[in-house]
Amino acid sequence: MKLLLVSDVESKYIWDYFDKDKFKNIELVISCGDLKSCYLSFLVTMINTPLIYVRGNHDGGYISNPPEGCQCIDDSIYRFKNLNIVGLGGSYRYNNSGSFQYTDKEMMNKFRKIKLNIKRQGGIDILVTHAPAYKISDGEDLCHTGFKVFNHIMDEYKPKYFFHGHQHLSYNANLKRIRTFKYTTIVNSYNYYIIDI
Repeated sequence: MKLLLVSDVESKYIWDYFDKDKFKNIELVISCGDLKSCYLSFLVTMINTPLIYVRGNHDGGYISNPPEGCQCIDDSIYRFKNLNIVGLGGSYRYNNSGSFQYTDKEMMNKFRKIKLNIKRQGGIDILVTHAPAYKISDGEDLCHTGFKVFNHIMDEYKPKYFFHGHQHLSYNANLKRIRTFKYTTIVNSYNYYIIDI
């Protein structure tokens, strides 16, 4: 199954030079946050496949203008073709001016609210977040610090995949798009990436 992952910057390759044939085998689009609402609406319309998303720290506009035709999976479990996909949006709290910023404790509380449902559904196959995990592909500054609860989720639930955004690959030439942590393949969805799972 082919998935299109997007986050953080609207791809000119997709938006300005869209070629439907290049995306004809995509079965699900996953946004890891910080993209314009109209961009996600464009993707779901042009690719004509389901699009799910979590909100990033710059997605305050989604409150009044959510992406049309798309489904927010923040703080929930989404079932797609026998896969359990858990969404936890937002970034580490670095100031009080933006939406969707959380402390470690707040993010842990968000996760605790859906733990029972995860147990009922039989676990996690894919974890979708905006921020990365702590000390795994995160940054040195407070804004780009990862969440410790994501490390805990990978340890306890062993999802096969973990997709995130927030940490732009353009920030540092040493950043890797794909990493492995124990049983989990971690993919930074910056810009766009097509993965076959």
